[in-house]
Amino acid sequence: MRLDIHQTSEELAFDQTITDYDFWRTLKNLNNEILDVANNNDPIPFDLIRWRAVIGKAWAKREDLNARGGAHRQ
Repeated sequence: MRLDIHQTSEELAFDQTITDYDFWRTLKNLNNEILDVANNNDPIPFDLIRWRAVIGKAWAKREDLNARGGAHRQ
């Protein structure tokens, strides 16, 4: 399955059912899991890296939208 990072992050950024806390918690969980895998000298699954990119971009987009006055699709 190919994950389109830009498209998926845009969709998540505009999803009002996802809170800023959800973004923060998910990023923290992903980073912790990546760290655990790396500390065990195991290969890091590329899906974890992709999802970290998606969530990071979505949260950044949401923060940008909030700074501009609201998270509404233009």
